[in-house]
This record gives sequence, structure tokens and C-alpha cells, in this order.
Amino acid sequence: METIDIQKENKELARQYKELLRISYRTLSDEDKKLIRQAFDVAVDAHKDQRRKSGEAYIFHPLAVAKIVASEIGMDATSIAAALLHDVVEDTAYTLDDIEQMFGETVARIVDGLTKISNLQTNKDVSLQAENFRKMLLTINDDVRVIIIKIADRLHNMQTMDSMRPDKQVKIASETLYIYAPLAHRIGLYNIKTELEDLGLKYTEPDVYNDIARKMKETKEEQDKYIADFTQVVRESLDKEMLDYDIKGRPKSIFSIRRKMNNQNIPFEEVYDKFAIRIIYKSAQENEKFIAWKIYSIVTDHFRPNPTRLRDWISSPKSTGYEALHITVMGLRGRWVEVQIRSDRMNEIAEKGYAAHYKYKQGDDGDVALDEWLNRLQEALENPESNAVEFVEQFKLNLYNKEIFVFTPQGDLKSLPKGATPLDFAFSIHTEIGVHTRGARVNGKLVPLSHALKSGDQVEIITSEHAKPNNHWLDYATTARARSKIKSSLKDEKKGIAEDGKVILQRKLRSQKITMDERVVNEMVVYFKLKTSLDLFFRVGIGTIDNKMIKDFASSRSNALVSFFKSKIRRPVVAEKLNHDEITEKFDLLVFGKDEQKLDYSLAQCCNPIPGDKVFGFTTVSDGIKVHKQTCPNAIQLQSNYAYRIIPAKWIDSSAQEFRADLELTGIDNLGLVNEVTREISEHMHVNMRSLNFTTNDGVFKGNITVIVKNKEHLRKLMENLKKIGGIDKVIRL
Repeated sequence: METIDIQKENKELARQYKELLRISYRTLSDEDKKLIRQAFDVAVDAHKDQRRKSGEAYIFHPLAVAKIVASEIGMDATSIAAALLHDVVEDTAYTLDDIEQMFGETVARIVDGLTKISNLQTNKDVSLQAENFRKMLLTINDDVRVIIIKIADRLHNMQTMDSMRPDKQVKIASETLYIYAPLAHRIGLYNIKTELEDLGLKYTEPDVYNDIARKMKETKEEQDKYIADFTQVVRESLDKEMLDYDIKGRPKSIFSIRRKMNNQNIPFEEVYDKFAIRIIYKSAQENEKFIAWKIYSIVTDHFRPNPTRLRDWISSPKSTGYEALHITVMGLRGRWVEVQIRSDRMNEIAEKGYAAHYKYKQGDDGDVALDEWLNRLQEALENPESNAVEFVEQFKLNLYNKEIFVFTPQGDLKSLPKGATPLDFAFSIHTEIGVHTRGARVNGKLVPLSHALKSGDQVEIITSEHAKPNNHWLDYATTARARSKIKSSLKDEKKGIAEDGKVILQRKLRSQKITMDERVVNEMVVYFKLKTSLDLFFRVGIGTIDNKMIKDFASSRSNALVSFFKSKIRRPVVAEKLNHDEITEKFDLLVFGKDEQKLDYSLAQCCNPIPGDKVFGFTTVSDGIKVHKQTCPNAIQLQSNYAYRIIPAKWIDSSAQEFRADLELTGIDNLGLVNEVTREISEHMHVNMRSLNFTTNDGVFKGNITVIVKNKEHLRKLMENLKKIGGIDKVIRL
């Protein structure tokens, strides 16, 4: 019986291999076919004794992945060969050197990248799951084909997950929704993205998935009739123009219907745009735009368009290369219908992503869009200092975001993620412009740096040599590039202040007859309950640790020495156990959301975050807000499945926090007094002014100023310096 089964399997294997060559999107040369045949033979030999959990021969998995790579993604022979070999080095006796000798350096490099991804264990450490993604994304630097084959591998695994344990299914499906679907979206593989999302939902929320699938099946007949009626109305006009076209109805994915039901809080029956109508026309490339607008004109002659829902991605293609004209019209029986207008070429690009670019833009041009995309990914990978979970969150944000298109003052077009601000725009032009941003004009009007840009805005950045990033900029910037550059600039500034603080501390300790060395610095770090010497020097630099506190430290030290000599017992200096409440109260404060609100919370037992950890808030059903570390074992799962319940949170250093103070100045009015006041505040004291109001009455002047200061000592020095200005009589804090 087994012999017959193996014969049957071999027959099926031969059939699928022939199909692989037949369905390949690229035209395969004899050389290509030889490479693929060789890879197939090696894979068959390598996996001959292996079976999948479902019982079928393992070789069917790499073959299925190669078929996805060849037809659905449309990659070249090198990619098809690498897909066939993707598990060989990891699972069998073949080595990487064997692959390089047989197939050359490129195939070996891709297989090596895929093996590295697979070898990362995800259950040893809490943040390894995110570290896994980070390392996977870093392989993009070696060859983007690694990621593309990995997405195909994941798609086939998702399609064949039925025989797995339910908990494993949920884990793999969450991971797919968390990173693989956004990646497929960003590469422009929209069909694969849709299938990954639907399969992800099928295993994470099976009841919801099955319910929507059943309802869609029930309404299919009615939808088909609607599409036929709609098509009938426009067909006659399109035929009159002698156009070569095809009209198809495309149902919305189950995942996107579910998202719409959640976002708008409506039942399935109230989701009206459950399908889109696609008009695909044949045309020479130079006439594509003209014909697209001609079809638009015909459709809108029959159906009234919604002017706010016009999307012209022909004039400004998405950065994935996607081109089309999308319009929403009031169709038959008072229903909104989305109509997508694409040429054959545009349709191929929408379905195959970059593979179609290579076909239509041979040589250098074909690589331009791919290079742009790789550069963007590179920016997200540039920042090695963020932890892995934060990195993946930031990266994912940049992957899935919809795009907006804005103009520079010269009229050049820039693509940014939806929700981007003038700061993101400034950093996208050049880091130097970003760090020296003083303000921004959008469409000629001054706007705050937190202003959300919209498509079509013309943005002008106002720079100043004296401008520099502050902590609030991290709340305004959304792109990975802007945030990493701001963080690095703030770090440099902190180091600069700390260097000054070190010199000041050395001087102040000398006056207390203490020589500053490593042991003394460590004692001070423990005494002031800090983490590092940099924190200590920084606080001295900004005046949070003042003369009195340094004197208190010196006297506590001398008392300790006295008691030491009294006891004549030599005890090592041990860092005292830090009191959790004291740290929180004295140095750290937990705040939530962009507005940095103080809310009631409790700390999650699963990861026990402490002040200073990178954290997020999770709104529970009955226990209020629970605070988890970003490296918590549950973080990925919570962020994958309950994104809508996540609240951004952070510990802020209350000693480095900025505070608002209102000052009132009175004195005798004289020429240039206002200039002197503002110069003292801005240039000498480096204090930000929020508002300024001066009035004079018969030679007596009164001024109200709102300033942002680091602490009380900072404010005291500012008030003293203002009193020294000629003509000022009194400076009081309101």
C-alpha cells in the first residue's frame, strides 16, 4: 500500500514541478530552467525522509513556497531556486558551503539569510520575539529577496495550519498580523497582504471570521446582481469610446470588513462598501493617464461622485509603486460604490509589486523605486539604541501607515506617512534642517510643530542656528527617521550639560575637602538614588543637585567615616536598597498619552516594571490601567490583538521635567528695555518663553512673562538676573 502512496506522491510532485515552470510570471530561459531543476533535485534529495505534521512529504512545502514566489509575487529564477532550498541548510545534512558550490554566491546568501531568521529561538527570553523580527528586517540589507521569500513561506504556513495545536495557531497568526501583513503591504503585495490578514483573523478570532464569511456567502448572489446592473449602465458609454476594458467586482476582505465594523461600531449589515468595482483597460503607456480620466468622466456622467473620496495615484503613485484612480460614486439604489480605474500595467503592479516594475522598467529605472523603498527601511533600521520591541512597534507604524503627499516651497512632491507633522517633513529633507527647526508654515500660515499635515499641503520649514530639539519633539515626530535623530541630538545635549556638571561638581567637592574620584562618584550615585554617573553630572549641570544637597552628602559621608572608625570593622560600600515609592515620588513620574496625563494605574504582575523602564498602559476590562514593560512576555500578544486598548506611557524624570512659571516685572520704562529682558531670558539663560505682554503708563512699565524652566533653582537665577537689568524695580512670581 505504501509503495502505491509513494508512487502517487512522486506523480503529484512531478505534476507540481511542471506547473511551477508553467505558472512562472517571468519568461524563463533554458539557463533558468536548469537552475530551478537543479534546486528541485537537491531539495527532493535533502527532504526525502521528512514529513510535515499533516503527514504529507515535506518537499511539498518548499515547492509551494516556490510557486507563490514564481506566480503570485513574480520573482526571478534565482528567487525560485532559493525558495526551493530555503529549509535545506536548516533541516538537513547540506551545508551553506555545499549550496554556494552548487548554486553560486547569490543563492547561498539568500538561503543563509532565511536560515538565520529560522534559527532564532523565540521562547528563551521575553524580548526575543521582537529581536527575531529586528534581525529578520536587518537581512534586508543583504538581499530584499530574503524578506520576499520569507513572506511566501509564511503565507504557505498560514494556508496549512489546520493540523497544528490551537495555541500554536494563535501565536503564528498574531505574529502574522503583527509584522508579516504590514511588510507585504509595504512591498506592494496587496493580494498576499489581504490573504495573510484574513487567515490571521481566521485563527485569532475564528467565530468572528466564520460569521462574516457566512454572511458574505449569503449576500454573494445579491452583490453579483448589483455589480452586473452597475456594469450594464456604464458599458454602453465605454463601448462607444472604442475602449478595450474589463469590469470586475472585488469583494472587500473579511479582515477589512471586521476593521470597519470595529472602527465605526456597526453591524455587518450596515457596512455598505463590501465590494469595489474595478475597470481594467488596455492602453499604450503614454496614453494611460488620458484614458483613465476619460473612464472617470464616463462613470461620473452616470453616477454622482463623492468629491472628498477621489484618490489620484496616477499623477502621484504610492511609494510602493501603486498606481490607480479611485472614485466613490453614488450607485444604483442609493448605495456608495468604490470604482478603481487601472490599466493592465497598473493592475500587474498592484498584484505583483516590485516584480512588475522590473518587467516594465528594464535596467536602472526599474531599480529606482526599489532603492527608494530600501532607503526608507534602512532609516528605520539605523537606530540601534532603541530596544527591540520599541523598534518593531516604530517600524510597523511606518510600514502600515497610509501615505500623504505634500509639497516643498519649490513645488517638489514628498511622500510621508499619514499623521506626519512639519518635524517629520523637516527631517525627511535633511537632518541639519530637522535639528535646527524653529517653526513651520503650512500653505503660508504659521502652524505648531505638532500640526498634522494633509495631502496637498505646501510646507516651509523656518530654521535657526540657535534652535535645537527638546523632549517635546518626540511627542510631535511620528517617523522613525525623525525620532531617532531627535533622540540622538537630545543625548548629545545631555552629554554636553553633563560635562559642564562634572567640572562644577569637582569644584564644589573640592570646597568640601573631597577629591572627586570614581569611588566618590559611585557613592553620590547611590546617595542621590540615580542610575549612572551621567545622571549625576547632568543634574548638577542643570542645578537640580545644588550646593546644599552636595553639603548634605559631604556631612553624611563624614558621619559614615566617623561611625566606621568607631566600629573598626571594615564594611564594603554597598548600594542601599532603593525605596520604590521614594524613587517614584522624587525622580520619576508615570504619565500617559500625548498629553502626559497622570492617571490611576497598577503595575502588571507578569513583568513587574520599575521606574525608568520602557512601558505601555493596557486598559483591562475590570482592573483599570495595567502598566507593562515593553519587553513583557505578553507585550507582543497584547499589541497584536488588542491594539485599541494600548495607551502610550512613559516614566518622566521629574527632575529634568520642565515647569511653567508666570513672572511679573515692574520698573521705569526706557528705550531697549524689552530687548534686554528677552535677550537675558532667551540667549543668556536659554529659557523658553511661552507668552510675553508689556504695557507702559506715564513712564512706568509693567510686564507679564510666562517661562518654561527646569526647576526652582533655575527660576531663582533667572529672576536674580532680570533684577540686575537697569530700570527694573521688582520681579515677582505670580
